[in-house]
Amino acid sequence: MSMTDPVGDMLTRIRNSLMRGKSKCSTPASNLRGNVLDVLTSEGYIRGYASVEKDGFKHFEIDLKYFEGQPVIREIARVSKPGRRVYSSVKSLPRIKNGLGICILSTPKGVMSDDVARKENVGGEILCQVS
Repeated sequence: MSMTDPVGDMLTRIRNSLMRGKSKCSTPASNLRGNVLDVLTSEGYIRGYASVEKDGFKHFEIDLKYFEGQPVIREIARVSKPGRRVYSSVKSLPRIKNGLGICILSTPKGVMSDDVARKENVGGEILCQVS
């Protein structure tokens, strides 16, 4: 079975693991997924991730982060989907929860959060929103 939205699949795996109170979750590895996980790690939403090999395929083991028993990620949602791509210029980047959340963008300078994109003065495709 082919997967049409690998980033959406990863976000759903993270969301499901957080709802069940798991400390780790696993997702197949790819460059784009790794870049999104790098942004989530640098912004403090997950503890980190490691690349492991299972049955000849590479996977990412994601260490989820909790604070006082509650998950740090309250909401995580896919914005740009395969059927409807959402692009934004640097001037019209949305502010999530009045600056308390982040957007993860795919830009010509790489995958980055909305704050970094504003500093770099670059827009791009809005992959997801995290708060």
